[in-house]
Amino acid sequence: MRKMSLRQISGFLVVLALLCGALASQAVASQGLVYTLSKDGELRGYLLGTVHSDDPRVLNFSEAFLAALKSCDRFAMELVPNQPTMARLMEYMHYQDGSTLEERIGAERFARVVEAASVYRMSAQQLSTMKVWAAMMTLSIPPPKNGLFMDLSLALQAAGEGLTVVGLETLEEQLSFLEDMPEEQQLVLLDQALEDLDELESYFEAMIADYVRADLDALKQKSDEQLADLPDSVESYFWDEGIEARNLRMRDRLVKELAEGSVFAAVGALHLPGDSGLVELMRKEGYAVEPAPFSPFAE
Repeated sequence: MRKMSLRQISGFLVVLALLCGALASQAVASQGLVYTLSKDGELRGYLLGTVHSDDPRVLNFSEAFLAALKSCDRFAMELVPNQPTMARLMEYMHYQDGSTLEERIGAERFARVVEAASVYRMSAQQLSTMKVWAAMMTLSIPPPKNGLFMDLSLALQAAGEGLTVVGLETLEEQLSFLEDMPEEQQLVLLDQALEDLDELESYFEAMIADYVRADLDALKQKSDEQLADLPDSVESYFWDEGIEARNLRMRDRLVKELAEGSVFAAVGALHLPGDSGLVELMRKEGYAVEPAPFSPFAE
């Protein structure tokens, strides 16, 4: 089987928050994309809600935003996409017991997946042993244009400035809720991905435009519209395991990192708002969390 490219693997690593974002009906609008983290009157770092995209609009950072990044000791992201992580991801994405995707989803559905995946430059052979959730993830985002996603771009800039780059989750932790998701729910999401293919590019175009404007109400409305097409069981599973459980885990890791020095933390925007979001969770840990006085993006 031909190996996947770095660009394709990077796409898998960052699509997770977008999938959760499409199921976020319980989220409430936050007050912005960047927050300051202070304790005892001292600025300890920043918290950014990202969108996992390589669109040029989300890479046009403002000078004030980059100055805030450079002022910190550490850059914390959901998952550090290093080579060992990518190698383990390849194993997770494919059945290791001789199973095939066609056996799991049926010949007709598999043929549709093969046709749809051709625009991602993936062959039937590459797809043959891919797990259902991995196929679903592949078809849930437009083909990456350059692979320099917002999170990765920030991590590279942080490392270039001498910041220590750390992960708030391990790969195993981040993928556990997909690995453990009942297969019937995975099939529901795969079928929706196939059904929505024709509208995928336009949906992401509108989502990025809303994000750059920090129009979180518009983003939530789009999420609610997508959510209406899914069974309640799928929504509940994603919310409990993909958002709330991960928020608690990332809070614990972020608190630990902040105890060691200043931190610029960047996580998917859906992990910030709501009573169980990182903004409120960090406040409960004694941090003052306030909207930053600058935009992430240049005018």
